[in-house]
Amino acid sequence: MLTVNNVQIVYDNVIEAVRDASLTVEQGKIVTLLGSNGAGKSTILKGISGVLYPEDGDIIGGTMTFGGKNLIGRKPDEIVRSGIVMVPEGRQLFEPLTVEENLMMGGITRSRSAAADALDYVFTIFPRVKEKRNTVSGYLSGGEQQMVAIGRALMSRPRLLMLDEPSLGLAPQIITEIFGAVTDLVKESNVAVLLVEQNAELALSIASYGYIIENGRVVMDGTPEKLLSNEDVKEFYLGFSESGHRRNMRDVKHYKRRKRWLS
Repeated sequence: MLTVNNVQIVYDNVIEAVRDASLTVEQGKIVTLLGSNGAGKSTILKGISGVLYPEDGDIIGGTMTFGGKNLIGRKPDEIVRSGIVMVPEGRQLFEPLTVEENLMMGGITRSRSAAADALDYVFTIFPRVKEKRNTVSGYLSGGEQQMVAIGRALMSRPRLLMLDEPSLGLAPQIITEIFGAVTDLVKESNVAVLLVEQNAELALSIASYGYIIENGRVVMDGTPEKLLSNEDVKEFYLGFSESGHRRNMRDVKHYKRRKRWLS
């Protein structure tokens, strides 16, 4: 479905944010991108979505295809119409608008009847959103805003849904609800999901495959079982020492990484 091959992305023709990154997302699968802040995860999503230009970003190498068709150089609205939608970090709702008005903005590429059907579809996935349909979005809780943001993306009935840090700043109970909804969505609608997360344990609990990115490079990939059994992943992404005890994250942050995956 989605194939990213040896992609290189730079900002301002100087800063190399992503180099030689490759990944694949198949239909009906959840694939996660893991890594620290600044690793290049969000940049990859923006490259796929065609929205690098506001930040003077450019794809200068490699290929990106979706369903066998080239994505590089296509306009963002064309990419949405092809079936790819991204939910950005921070949700970015139109806060003065109501929930329903925000959702309908996501269905702007569809006919009125199709948008109405999509609205019912979103309300089925997120009943809480239906309850808040006439509420001004700026008055919602963070978790409710995230549900609306995902619902807005689903209004175009995408084949590939990309989520950028959906758990950021949310309470554990809300996170469980949202990730459960995403998992159900994949099972019922066969949608593919590309999930960017810093919470490795959470992401790998629902993903079928994962990629770890450091300094713009994919340094490791594999099934959740493979990644969770790797000692470096345990220590640097899950906070466990080699003895199996959870380490203080401050110690992990300042610990000199062995980076066995680069040897």
